[in-house]
Amino acid sequence: MSNFTQMQEMLVEFAKERDWEKFHTPKNLSMALSVEAAELLEIMQWLSDDEIKQLTLRRDKDFLKKVGDEVADVFVYLMRLCTVLDLDLVTCFKDKMQENAKKYPADKVRGSAKKYSDY
Repeated sequence: MSNFTQMQEMLVEFAKERDWEKFHTPKNLSMALSVEAAELLEIMQWLSDDEIKQLTLRRDKDFLKKVGDEVADVFVYLMRLCTVLDLDLVTCFKDKMQENAKKYPADKVRGSAKKYSDY
């Protein structure tokens, strides 16, 4: 059993123990995921790129703890959503990377942040 599968099972058990499964609808989990992603953004909202770089290079414990907590929350809700929808996150990832490789061929997009429709 992979670590990923073990984490999914932990989340299923966590929700069951609290009788939260009834709340874990795709819509609710998607909204929660969005909220947690916004909380991650909020940590960095008013910091410059250089300030973030310095906090990271200094291994600022408070900053990294806050970021880590929000990253974990995003991951939890994403994993839970995949479980509820019976999606294999690894397969979704691989399929999307193949699509992205077609949309963004390295020889055309190297060094550019344009959207695929602009090439």
